[in-house]
Amino acid sequence: MDRGKLAVLVVLVVGIVIGLAVRPALFGDSEMTAGTSATTSDTTDAPDAPATVRWKMASAYAGTTPIIGPSMKEMLERIRTASNGSVDIRFFEPGALVPPLEIFDAVASGGVDAGWATPGFWAGKVPALQLFASIPFGPAAPEYMAWMYFGGGQELLDELYLKHNIKSTLCMILPPEASGWFRQEIRTLDDLRGLKMRFFALGAKVMEKVGVSTQLLAGGDIYPALELGTIDATEFSSPAIDRNFGFEQIAKFYYFPGWHQQSTWADVMYNLDGWNELSLSQQSLLTMACGDLVQRGLAQGEALQVPALEYFEGQGVQLKRWNDEFLNAYKEAWEQVAIEEAEKDADFAKALASLTEFRERFSVWRDLGYLD
Repeated sequence: MDRGKLAVLVVLVVGIVIGLAVRPALFGDSEMTAGTSATTSDTTDAPDAPATVRWKMASAYAGTTPIIGPSMKEMLERIRTASNGSVDIRFFEPGALVPPLEIFDAVASGGVDAGWATPGFWAGKVPALQLFASIPFGPAAPEYMAWMYFGGGQELLDELYLKHNIKSTLCMILPPEASGWFRQEIRTLDDLRGLKMRFFALGAKVMEKVGVSTQLLAGGDIYPALELGTIDATEFSSPAIDRNFGFEQIAKFYYFPGWHQQSTWADVMYNLDGWNELSLSQQSLLTMACGDLVQRGLAQGEALQVPALEYFEGQGVQLKRWNDEFLNAYKEAWEQVAIEEAEKDADFAKALASLTEFRERFSVWRDLGYLD
């Protein structure tokens, strides 16, 4: 093996701490296997396992979208290199195989081998998946990761996807998002009422509570809608990612903090039948690669925010921070939404209870160990 291939393998193995190691649960005596689906069969390197994998990945994110696009393309290239070309997954731009918001169904049916998106996009199909993407007034990345990897979150996510013939591998967690782009300054809660706004997942239901009309649009559809006046405002992601979309050309008021997405998961979905045909070593390679991308994505996500904010200020964008009146209103609305969604869906209630209990117990450490 030459030095280049050896270096790639070393980088991938770093991700094993996040993606594959067997470790004890944080609160209890039970054990779980990190990043290994409860739905995965006891696949080994048997003679009938495919020697070569040639799969297609439908992406909800453009390959040029900062962090989430290039990072996935680079990961797939590292997988090809580390496997000597035996695992070759080709990245397809949004819409090239199926529309972004149809990726879930395409992967479930086997029409597409893999999909790159966030669980929150599938709220209309599986409401509980929103809790595994981002949560209003939810945890920062370290706490969210603790629940997912060591607090039972991964097992709950596996259960949800199993019902739809999908195996999910968590593959990125992003830092806080911005709260949104507005054409006009928002001075009072009344200024929000009647606005049409692109908004994501559970945060959208909160905004509906305060009088905003929301809709979910894929990234590439937002700018045209904003330009044509189909929507009055939008949120999408963090400053580093938003910079790629040109929102500042239309909306000059950029609000923070992103109370609706303090951290956000993205995952790779695999058709479960295809996943179970892989050898154990092939499954492990894909899992470790995503574990590596989780830490790389978070670090890059934090590093790129300041240059993006400096760019926006240079474009005449006014950076605004919600005052307590707004944040209290959003939080009160979220508490109502959480109750309503739990009453409507048993899986949502189960996942929310797990996360809530974890956060309540974790708060002892958070309050003692971290600076305010």
